[in-house]
Amino acid sequence: MSEKIVQLNEEVIKGQIKELVRGSVEETLNGLLEEESKKLTQAAKYERNEVRQGYRSGQYSRNLTTTSGDVTLQVPRLKGISFETAIIERYRRRESSVEEALIEMYLAGVSVRRVEDITEALWGSKVSPATISELNKKAYVHIEDWRNRPLQGGKYPYVYVDGIYLRRNWGGEYENVSILVAIAVNEDGYREVLGAAEGMKEDKASWISFFQWLKGRGLDGVKLIVGDKCLGMLEAVGEVYPEAKYQRCIVHFYRNVFSVVPRSKVKLVSKMLKAIHAQESKAAALAKARDVADALRSMKLKEAAKKVEDSVEETLAYTSFPFEHWTRIRTNNVIERLNREIRRRTRVVGSFPDGNSALMLVCARLRHVAGTQWGNKKYMNMKHLEAIPDNADIAG
Repeated sequence: MSEKIVQLNEEVIKGQIKELVRGSVEETLNGLLEEESKKLTQAAKYERNEVRQGYRSGQYSRNLTTTSGDVTLQVPRLKGISFETAIIERYRRRESSVEEALIEMYLAGVSVRRVEDITEALWGSKVSPATISELNKKAYVHIEDWRNRPLQGGKYPYVYVDGIYLRRNWGGEYENVSILVAIAVNEDGYREVLGAAEGMKEDKASWISFFQWLKGRGLDGVKLIVGDKCLGMLEAVGEVYPEAKYQRCIVHFYRNVFSVVPRSKVKLVSKMLKAIHAQESKAAALAKARDVADALRSMKLKEAAKKVEDSVEETLAYTSFPFEHWTRIRTNNVIERLNREIRRRTRVVGSFPDGNSALMLVCARLRHVAGTQWGNKKYMNMKHLEAIPDNADIAG
């Protein structure tokens, strides 16, 4: 006996269910609008009574994008009384959850064009770049509040700073804008994003303004500042935090030496440089650095030898701190990882219309990372630092 086989078109069924849900949402919202007008006028349609407050004057249509799709609202017109609905704000064209989704997509790294495609697929209507820009302004208010929040982590012994360059459109021409970023390890051993600020370029004035801004928000107890060698930053550290030591990132130091080394010898020179920072004390490291410089000269790499002699000492500030912290505080890797996340997001944008929009997007990514396990996982055991007096120098 033959059996009847029923074939279902999944796409058609999904479409019908979606339309059923959309229609139900539309009917419910219009019913609520009708109930609101009834309560305001204290009378139903065509009803006449002594307590009636106003009169109906037809209705007008208004589109609203919801998570269930586009719906058409029939908003009542009233005479003698204004109609203010609590269901949807005046002039709002999208449900708040839809707006939040659009903002989150953009800040999470989705390009504007991709956001347009996603919204059309999900809700049946495409949003414009101008709409996304307006929505982002709402998010930027909260981001600005976060950026200027008081720092409440107590003391911050270790601070990492760096500048990241992004492109912006200035009068039809493209130029770089610098965003200065700072993170720290607080006295409990947790990493914290201190903040970011726009600096036209990494000069002394920009860095002084940045450090003073951080200090005014509560950055205190700084013992070591880790960063790349930037003369403006070095001068600013000495002026704003004169008691703090400066640690030049050893990775940046290596790259600077490699810039005058033939590619065929980079691996060998890399091993030689790493041997300097593998020593057990500052004295041993300096002695090893002298040996390395002599070896580089014998290899006819005079410029590389000079760079080692001139700059190696500023890469050894970490030796004045607990041995258990050395691998964490002699490089700027902790902030470089954040910079890679920022570049991944900003690469989608390309160029920014102004410095503030670049700053807001960078801060959005920093705030997102800070709220993840990155900021909730203990990074260092600060009891090792507590055991060392403030005026002690444990370097050999």
